[in-house]
Amino acid sequence: MTYTQASMEALRSAGDELADATVSTLFERGEVGTFNTLMRYVSTVGQELPEGLPAVAREYLHETSTPPSWVDWGEMERARLFFIDNNVHISTALSFASMPACYVLPHVAKLLSATHSLKYPSKRMAETGQFTVYLMQPDAFEAGSRFIPAAQKVRLLHASIRHHLAREGRWDVAGLGTPICQEDMIGGQMMFSIQVLDALHRLGIHMSNEGADAYYYAWRVVGAMLGIDQDHVPKDLRTAREFSDLYMTRHMGPSEEGAQLTRQLIDLYEEVVPGTFFDPVVGALIRYLIGDTCADWLQVPRTPWDTAVKAAPALLNVLETIEDSSPFGAWALDRLGHFTTLFELSALTRGRVMHYAIPEQLKKDFGVSSTVPPTSRWTPPPATISG
Repeated sequence: MTYTQASMEALRSAGDELADATVSTLFERGEVGTFNTLMRYVSTVGQELPEGLPAVAREYLHETSTPPSWVDWGEMERARLFFIDNNVHISTALSFASMPACYVLPHVAKLLSATHSLKYPSKRMAETGQFTVYLMQPDAFEAGSRFIPAAQKVRLLHASIRHHLAREGRWDVAGLGTPICQEDMIGGQMMFSIQVLDALHRLGIHMSNEGADAYYYAWRVVGAMLGIDQDHVPKDLRTAREFSDLYMTRHMGPSEEGAQLTRQLIDLYEEVVPGTFFDPVVGALIRYLIGDTCADWLQVPRTPWDTAVKAAPALLNVLETIEDSSPFGAWALDRLGHFTTLFELSALTRGRVMHYAIPEQLKKDFGVSSTVPPTSRWTPPPATISG
């Protein structure tokens, strides 16, 4: 598939027909509060749906209760092992590369500012981290898992945002397209997949081609479950690069909302890092991973740590070499990564399970060692757009 300005623009008017219709009916019938109350207790696959659940919601949950029929479970297991092997690095990439990449898109930053209070950035980061951890569990699609209910609720959350913004006159549909449109949803999938892989590569993390492919595949599965039209989704990393490059160059730029969100993100992680000596590392790492131009747009402060952080790949390369050559070293580093990820998630969630509910109104203030041997190292495909 070849992506063009015209084909991308066509995706800006499309939302998610199934979820949008479900949310619209819930609001029309005044059943959103009932849905949220009852669904708070539905958090795992296989649970019996509660009595009194609105019929339209019951139909939606039944229709979205299984993964796509085309899922390759061997590939999903390779993705899970890739995540175990790189969990702490993936968390780093999501926090310090993927999220700032979202903020460098002015219309996305505006939407995030409108729908998530700037005072609570930890909530969005906690939801993202928790969702990813749910996905990469060995039983993610089996009875007792939390992933599918989370995906169903996130899909409705996105639909509710479209519902509110379109009806409250707080979104320029003519100029910006449908809120959380198909182009932006696919773009978000790129943030969590190929742009994470790019960040891992920049950090010097050793990845096999098979592992990178599997990780991207897992996010294709997630995209399908979140209502993304698979006819327009890149099927491999080469076409993902093409879409990602065109998407970013179509929309990226500076914005007040993007700078505010980035400042909140930096403040959040400076609170997580013990003490204050290493606080500047947070901004330095963001600058290193997204580049000076984007960092300047987001008003990431420059510090002496900007130079020091460039040594991170060399240090990580040593650790990765130990992991590749020593089974014990691989086990120890995997366990360290596991506990580090859990510590970060615990700090963001304050030890609570994050619930994904349909907001009845928007906020008013804007204020795993792989079983596949690494026969070849993964490197990013070349950029498809110059200049």
